[in-house]
Amino acid sequence: MSIKLYSYWRSSAAYRLRIALNLKGLAHEIVPISLMPGVSEQRSDAYRKRNPQMLVPFLEDGEVAIGQSMAMLEYLEERYPKVKLLPAENPLRSQVRAFCNAISCDIHPILNLRILEYIRSEFAADPMHKWYAHWVHEGFTALEALASDGPYVFGNTLTLADVLLVPQMYNARRFNVSLDNYPRLVAAVDLCNEITAFKAAMPEHQPDAT
Repeated sequence: MSIKLYSYWRSSAAYRLRIALNLKGLAHEIVPISLMPGVSEQRSDAYRKRNPQMLVPFLEDGEVAIGQSMAMLEYLEERYPKVKLLPAENPLRSQVRAFCNAISCDIHPILNLRILEYIRSEFAADPMHKWYAHWVHEGFTALEALASDGPYVFGNTLTLADVLLVPQMYNARRFNVSLDNYPRLVAAVDLCNEITAFKAAMPEHQPDAT
């Protein structure tokens, strides 16, 4: 087994990679990195040397060692094309990429742990309600309009759009954000969560889950 994924069980970016690796049927080792305040293994000298950004996930595959989840997903798509998660042709290929970027560039970065902790510590505010729900609704309203009638985000075939949406909705549900206005997104996620590859990637099924 050559593939190692440095992961944290509640990291939605790591969750994406776990799903993709499972869907592609790639044997891999999960290396837990705790992001818990007071532990912060991502800030250790050993991990900083491996990944100067001190973030998870991080992927190693032989001589390849890369951070940033979208770069990892593109790498896996190019290196292991037997199971494709990007449509072969445009415009659908670009539409899937745009959907993914709406999550990875617009929604996720302002809702991740280090941002929420900074808001809490610097501004004495609890960002888990108004802040979190506001940005989920902003993002999901657009994604609902972009999605097809199903059964998956873009029709009959699983794509990276589903891979990114599932973790983001998992977190929205975790924080009790209402999803009543997003029936297409909810239907696609609920269907995905019946698939073994998605089930095995869930946070609660990870070796470092607490």
